[in-house]
Amino acid sequence: MKIHAKHAFSGQTWLKNCRVTSVDGKIVKIEEGVTQDSADYSVDVLLPSLANLHSHSFQRAMAGMTEFRKAGKESFWTWRELMYRFLDHLTPEHFEAIAAMVFMEMQEAGYASVGEFHYVHHQPGGSPYAKLSELSDRVFAAARQTGIGLTHLPVLYTYGGVNQEPLMGGQLRFSNDVDRFLSLMEACKTNLPYLPDDAQVGIAPHSLRGTSPDDLAQVLQAAPQGPVHIHISEQLKEVADVEAKLGQRPVAWLLDNVDVDSRWCLIHATHMTEAETIAMAKSGAIAGLCPITEANLGDGPFNGPTYLKHNGAFGLGSDSNVRISLTEELRTLEYSQRLRDMGRNVLVAGEGSTGQTLYAGAALGGAQALGRDAGTIEVGKFADLVAIDRNHPALCALKDAQLLDGLCFVAPDDVVTDTWSAGRHVVQGGRHKDHDAIVTRYKSAISELLEAA
Repeated sequence: MKIHAKHAFSGQTWLKNCRVTSVDGKIVKIEEGVTQDSADYSVDVLLPSLANLHSHSFQRAMAGMTEFRKAGKESFWTWRELMYRFLDHLTPEHFEAIAAMVFMEMQEAGYASVGEFHYVHHQPGGSPYAKLSELSDRVFAAARQTGIGLTHLPVLYTYGGVNQEPLMGGQLRFSNDVDRFLSLMEACKTNLPYLPDDAQVGIAPHSLRGTSPDDLAQVLQAAPQGPVHIHISEQLKEVADVEAKLGQRPVAWLLDNVDVDSRWCLIHATHMTEAETIAMAKSGAIAGLCPITEANLGDGPFNGPTYLKHNGAFGLGSDSNVRISLTEELRTLEYSQRLRDMGRNVLVAGEGSTGQTLYAGAALGGAQALGRDAGTIEVGKFADLVAIDRNHPALCALKDAQLLDGLCFVAPDDVVTDTWSAGRHVVQGGRHKDHDAIVTRYKSAISELLEAA
């Protein structure tokens, strides 16, 4: 496959009249100053696509259902109770239809890959399905249909709190001890031959409140390679509970007691001290930031300036999928910093384009978090690519050096024209190849859910 682009951002520099050739999903040649005559596709602006590093697909179907204020203070914890009640109605067929819709929306927004942080494993009430990996299999089916690059992250979720309280209610669908979790992980891996070669399975100990230090050590020993994702320091109550139980704040405890390195992705890491922020930046781990969800849930802003000053790496995820928009995640990240610091262009150390800093950083960090050899347009990397329309009213007045600023802060979602996931041309003309069928199936699933409720 050959793609000609009038303008291409490699991840470091801008190229003109560029032709990118890929074979078996990998970029094998990049040529500059060529005509479009011999290319299979011609686009205006070509960029490395971002990875969506943190998704709970099923929550997409409850978007808009939790914005009614009841008496008393609404919080993450009250939202969570509503989420538990909602998921009790979901069948395996619903999970597959919702995941396909989410993955398609991600690709149409310009994401080429996803890290599915998958913690719903069992039937309502907690009984396992006849096949332990039933719901993970539904995620795999959705990935096959959409062609998205998948890093599947089955979740170890054993306890209802740091004092090892038992799971209750809707949480029972998450429950696994270490042995059953390892069996689930192996069952998931048996499905990899039925997925594209770029798919993989990592692990996700849910959080320091959802597992225990001993269980975490066992799982890490059993999975010495591949991505490791964990929720960390999202809520002040979580920080206080962990500190009371383990004697340290969550990020500090994790860095002091576990070999955290470049295969780790610490999701949220919202509430950190300066010392924790610096130590995390130096660890090589990725900060998995989900700005839209973090704003929706009232989590608070990430300590971006200190983290980036110390060369911390980050990527973006859509988490609860209340809104799937690559451009809005980027701008919400920067705007959260501006609102807190009452300044502008906060996430640039020194001087430079804020949009380029955000986009290039998120592209590299997201790829690292998913264990995916991508994030730049470079020979040997996956052809995870996105094309945007420079003639769109949001971008037509901008110079090359301003395009990523326009994309991050001005452009709507429909600026995306094409997306390739490891060379699979899944979005053309702004629409996924199976758009109508996926939407029809999703709407049918929602109708069933409304009737059941």
